[in-house]
Amino acid sequence: MAELIGGLGTSHVPSIAMAIDKGLRESEEWKPFFDGYTPAQEWIAEKKPDIAVVIFNDHGNSFFLDRVPTLALGVADEYRPADEGWGPRPIPTFEGASEFAWHLADRMVEGHFDPMLCRELDVDHGMQVPMELVFGRPEAWPVKVVPILVNTIQYPIPTPQRMWELGELLRQAIESYPTDEKVVVLGTGGLSHQLQGARAGFINPEADREWVAKIGADPARYRAMTREEYIEEFGSEGAELIMWLVMRGCMDAEVKTLHKHYFAPASMTGAGMVLLENAG
Repeated sequence: MAELIGGLGTSHVPSIAMAIDKGLRESEEWKPFFDGYTPAQEWIAEKKPDIAVVIFNDHGNSFFLDRVPTLALGVADEYRPADEGWGPRPIPTFEGASEFAWHLADRMVEGHFDPMLCRELDVDHGMQVPMELVFGRPEAWPVKVVPILVNTIQYPIPTPQRMWELGELLRQAIESYPTDEKVVVLGTGGLSHQLQGARAGFINPEADREWVAKIGADPARYRAMTREEYIEEFGSEGAELIMWLVMRGCMDAEVKTLHKHYFAPASMTGAGMVLLENAG
């Protein structure tokens, strides 16, 4: 069977892509953020996964408000970087793990999830940024990818418990896949931020730090929270954090938090990551 080697939760803030493209990694403003990802990059380089399952949300680039799937699953052979208004970024096309994706699609339907299946899909910063943060900017990506897209834009969004259950199903799909490939799961989004309304500009560093500290060892509270509580605590866009629960639900009940990182820049978004391995 395939092997789940670990899980990462990480922000996918679009300004990170801008900083990478402009060569700002070593700048005074950005160095503390990027340095916090070095242990995750070293872990990836050591473990050498074959497949990365990335859970993220589209930001109006492949889907818009006229068609909003609650869940979408990429089953394509490749995924090109989306044009988010300034032309596609200069990063390699992502190779799809299509055989595993179809296996996952079957298991999702069998488990009473009903994803939109995407044979063609352009992927935006929601997927691009997490991949760059842990794999760098290679000439070709060293892993194949399976994108799982979650609606966190247009209400009703999925419940946190439903995302946890999706993680449990993903674990079953990995362990029933008849290869010896190594799989890493990336849950993306957040941390706290709100881009519109009366609380535009809201971030909650205290709640962010608690999330990063506890999502591995003590996720029960976050699994039980309502969608409205996510918005109250983390902001309307901070509700993206439910996608980390897919990654955490995929892991064992007991995990080791190998690394955690939080950075609250002078901007509109708390950002950071956590790296988990199963305790067994």
